Amino acid sequence: MTDRPSEQDRGFDPALARGLLSRRGMLAGIGATGLASLLAACGTKGTATKANPSSQAAQDRSDTEKVLSWSNWPEYIDVDDKTKTHPTLAAFTKQTGIKVTYTEDYNDNDEFFAKVQPQLRAGADTGRDVWCSTDWMVAKLIRLNWVQKLDKANIPNAKNVQDTLANVEFDPGRQFSLPWQSGFTGIGYNPKATGGKKIETLDQLFTDKALKGKVTLLTEMRDTVGMTLLAMGKDPAKFTDADFDAAIKQLTEVKNSGQLKGFTGNEYGKGLASGDIAACLAWTGDVVQLQADNPALGYTLPSTGHMIWSDNFVIPNRAKHKKNAEILFNYYYDPKVMAQVVDYVNYISVVKGAEQILVADDPDVAKNPLIFPSEEVLGRAHVFRGLTEAEETKYNKAFQALTTGG
Repeated sequence: MTDRPSEQDRGFDPALARGLLSRRGMLAGIGATGLASLLAACGTKGTATKANPSSQAAQDRSDTEKVLSWSNWPEYIDVDDKTKTHPTLAAFTKQTGIKVTYTEDYNDNDEFFAKVQPQLRAGADTGRDVWCSTDWMVAKLIRLNWVQKLDKANIPNAKNVQDTLANVEFDPGRQFSLPWQSGFTGIGYNPKATGGKKIETLDQLFTDKALKGKVTLLTEMRDTVGMTLLAMGKDPAKFTDADFDAAIKQLTEVKNSGQLKGFTGNEYGKGLASGDIAACLAWTGDVVQLQADNPALGYTLPSTGHMIWSDNFVIPNRAKHKKNAEILFNYYYDPKVMAQVVDYVNYISVVKGAEQILVADDPDVAKNPLIFPSEEVLGRAHVFRGLTEAEETKYNKAFQALTTGG
């Protein structure tokens, strides 16, 4: 991931905006089990060949080198607005002596995969000890044997992961991954660029002439195709090849009409804020954070449904500081620490107990329906079904042809 909007335009109380600062909300109350159950179904089907741990691991330097390199999505961790530092990371270094090099260079799953694939394929160090990948990409990395099995002895706080996320389709028993944050995919829009219109449906995104040339969709196939399938009345968890082809056909027609400005990863934020992008498919937390500077920005979860996903910690093969990474995971699964992150990023916390801390520390955040989703919001949330390796190859090829024109 990452995980808010002009609350009035969305039908929510604008007084909630103060607590909403983020990237990809919270599992709380009655809705927690339903939401986590949805997330547990995400992934890509396929069984990895038996891994050889000795070929995956480097000599771990953690005991002598108190450093760690972490790649993550932009705007996906707490920030001190005055110093532009990350308070939880600073506290982690003070507590453990481990200095973290934190890099926001993960804008898109496929783009990031392309950067690290050569090293992983060659059995070389990527220069990173940990990153956060979306469910389906984690499934792919596991299938390729390019991420290492976690030593849970170093992560006792893993017991705090929400029960329904502790065992997921793409990583049974959470042997290779642990969740970082979760969130929704919906529609973000800038009222100044839409002529004051609320953008509440994909039909508006695809056909409203006032938006022509100022609409962006996501380079994440599961988000863009998933939202299109929902608008077509299809369930992303149960679609057929014919349904997928129909969605690609519609998206191709929209592209050929000149309606689209393009396809983006996490970088749509600047254009949306400036009005260069009038409306786009967007992740909940991104828009909320943008609203800290521009409260007029709007966000909609369409009545036809929206997508839900998780981003997850993984440790790549040949990482030099595996134990340090596991110590980092353990730190963030402390409910008090995760509550600080969620209070800033406003995506869905996957740690038990964090919600109760937020209710006490920041009641405004606790009132937000994207952080504490209602049963109605949860009822419209969908996951993209698991894919076989053959399906993933076929669908990605078709989607790449759409986004790149080749």
